[in-house]
Amino acid sequence: MKQFNVTGMSCAACVSRVEKAVSAVEGVTACSVSLLTNSMGVDGTADPSAIISAVEAAGYGASEKGKSTSQNSGGNNEASENAEFIRLRNRLIASVGFLLVLMYVSMGHSMWGWKMPAFFEGNFIAVGLLQLLLTVIVIVINQKFFTSGFKALGRRSPNMDSLVALGSSAAFVYSVYALFAMTDAQVRGDLESVMHYSHEFYFESAAMILTLITVGKMLEARSKGKTTDALKGLISLAPKTALVIRDGKELEISADELVKGDIFAVRPGESFPADGLVIEGESAVNEAALTGESIPVDKKPGDSVSAAAVNTSGYLKCEAVRTGSETLLSEIIRMVSDAAATKAPVAKAADKVAGVFVPVVITIAVITAAVWLISGSSTGFALARGISVLVISCPCALGLATPVAVMVGSGVGAKNGILYKTAASLEAAGRVSIVALDKTGTVTEGTPRVTDIIPSDDVSESELLRISYSAEKMSEHPLAGAIVREAEEKGIMPYESGDFKAFSGSGFFAKVNGKEIFGGNADFIGKHAKLTEIMRSKAAELSGQGKTPLFFSENGRLLGMIAVADVIKEDSRKAVAELHKMGIRTVMLTGDNERTAKAIAAAAGIDEVIAGVLPAGKEKAVRKLSAEGVTAMVGDGVNDAPALTAADVGIAIGAGTDIAIDAADIVLMKSRLSDVSASIRLGRASLRNIYQNLFWAFIYNTIGIPAAAGVLIPLFGISLNPMIAAAAMSMSSFCVVTNALRLNLIDVHNGDKDKPIRQKKKKELKTMTKTMRIEGMMCGHCEAAVKKALEAVEGVSSAEVSHEKGTAVVTLSAAVDDSVLRKTVEDKDYTVLSVE
Repeated sequence: MKQFNVTGMSCAACVSRVEKAVSAVEGVTACSVSLLTNSMGVDGTADPSAIISAVEAAGYGASEKGKSTSQNSGGNNEASENAEFIRLRNRLIASVGFLLVLMYVSMGHSMWGWKMPAFFEGNFIAVGLLQLLLTVIVIVINQKFFTSGFKALGRRSPNMDSLVALGSSAAFVYSVYALFAMTDAQVRGDLESVMHYSHEFYFESAAMILTLITVGKMLEARSKGKTTDALKGLISLAPKTALVIRDGKELEISADELVKGDIFAVRPGESFPADGLVIEGESAVNEAALTGESIPVDKKPGDSVSAAAVNTSGYLKCEAVRTGSETLLSEIIRMVSDAAATKAPVAKAADKVAGVFVPVVITIAVITAAVWLISGSSTGFALARGISVLVISCPCALGLATPVAVMVGSGVGAKNGILYKTAASLEAAGRVSIVALDKTGTVTEGTPRVTDIIPSDDVSESELLRISYSAEKMSEHPLAGAIVREAEEKGIMPYESGDFKAFSGSGFFAKVNGKEIFGGNADFIGKHAKLTEIMRSKAAELSGQGKTPLFFSENGRLLGMIAVADVIKEDSRKAVAELHKMGIRTVMLTGDNERTAKAIAAAAGIDEVIAGVLPAGKEKAVRKLSAEGVTAMVGDGVNDAPALTAADVGIAIGAGTDIAIDAADIVLMKSRLSDVSASIRLGRASLRNIYQNLFWAFIYNTIGIPAAAGVLIPLFGISLNPMIAAAAMSMSSFCVVTNALRLNLIDVHNGDKDKPIRQKKKKELKTMTKTMRIEGMMCGHCEAAVKKALEAVEGVSSAEVSHEKGTAVVTLSAAVDDSVLRKTVEDKDYTVLSVE
């Protein structure tokens, strides 16, 4: 996705027009514009210059974002935000100064008889001219509304500034007319007309509208700045300098100058300038900024470190592995930024309304004024109703309702080690009703551990472990590694051993202290020693718990049995319990046998088990679950990638493979299963916030526009003055942004308020399939890229891609032209041979 800065946008109508203009550029497959961050994300092969030209032709400015996510670029963005706030504040201060004088003259003197210099007493024309002068000054101060608004009208693409400019101009022009009419009446000596026209001035309304809208814009700018605090906080973590070692000397350079292979030093209390490997020294490193985990992690030579992590104690020398925009920190910043640049599906309705909102409002305003004139009302009264309609309507609230919640929600997630790649993934997480869990590495530790040591009557536990360790240390089998780790953790020293020989699928032989040692399963050991019924019964019991019993004999005598298993993670049971409390059904997918899988599932409290499935089987199982409800798939391995892509929400454990992380929609940095419930909890809170914002934006306009038009006057005698309408408009966007900021108060790991939510069952769709023959796919990464691209096409419900067969079987829920499918794949640089 190419990222661009966009300038000149003032409301959701602007967003709609920029998206429409860019989407028409040849080679653009998708475009998403954010009013919140004034940014645009574009997918496709279109040249950046063509995209920028399209934006400029639509009347806005655009520039390609720099590829670096360094401190400097972040600083520039923050400075830009501060500069905008300062400009608006200065405009407001100047406007208020002149407005107060204008209000004193127009209301204090004219209506309430407040004192004025003798020259103005009884001189209505002088008072009118003074009001005219003060209003012109306020208009000049706020000229941006007029230049932007009338330019947009000239392009037949009116925006919020157009509404403000029209409302203020109408009030000003009518007031000027009233001033000239009053002057003419005074020349004619018609005092009654003079008094009438002196009360027809709306100069203060014209100035007040501009000032109050500026108040709203300033508050909105400040609040919008706070929604990006999480992103700015991440950017600020990157150190500006690095202490590089060259020719044996420490040299301080800019962090941007650091390159792969450089050796750099990090003192206690300093941050790492790049991702690297420790080559000298030991220390505890605080990675809270990246993972949300507050407990420092011990690092020694050979361990990896990440940019922005803080060295808390010892002096470390490291070799740079990834620098600049390639670091983990930069990747996190990109994910958060990309999420803000994309749109949640729930925003589509608001976008459709925003696209026609301003022209409709202008039409309503004209009709309102005309109806009141026809009904016999005065020109001033009818005009006031039309102006009120113009200035009370607020397309900004519609445009900000979704992006502010997405930005704050994704920022809160990033601070807690939960990365949402898109706005759609944040929304989908809030709708999840089924969670499918991979077993190995997700529910379990992923590495076998010793769980039980059961020696024969005349053998001690330590002796059994020592003999088995002495033999197994020569083996490369994963189960042997579990015994070796157990012995080494207990500080047991091995006996002298040798002559090791492995028997595939059954056991081994070795000599320990000159004695013949056999180890393996029951059938294998039964040939070399006698197994008692008690030992066989215990082995069967352990097997039923999902453990693997290993028997050992010495010179024909049974030494005992050691059980090994891939144990569940410490937080797995608690994590599953939290999902159940949220009303979520849990399913475990695994390639293991059913007995082992059911034992693990029972220990973790998981509802269902689908065992003995290969990667393709996992994908099919996930698709089946998706037909029953919104399904999240949680995994960490290469074999999980197809299922992660097939799921409504793919969640990758952060310690997993790159392919799994690429295929997923959400990445959990801490590799903790409890973060799955946290990601769903935050998704629900964000979705709830979006609904609240959209409700406010729609209900505000639904009630406000009719009230401004005067619907309440015949019923209750209530009318809205244009100034009150402007105040209401200025506060509407501020309320939406402030509501979104409440997401910062959420404790994503606190499930005290969790409760089940009502889930809508997915509608069954009639489907058809097309088979594409594709050339150029070489690996799982290629499969994931093609699959993701095809499934992003509207009308494509799923795509099964195989780089080995060179095919993609596409399932359609609606008609999709072959040329669209072909272009989608070819945009990813693969060749489509045929579509059948």
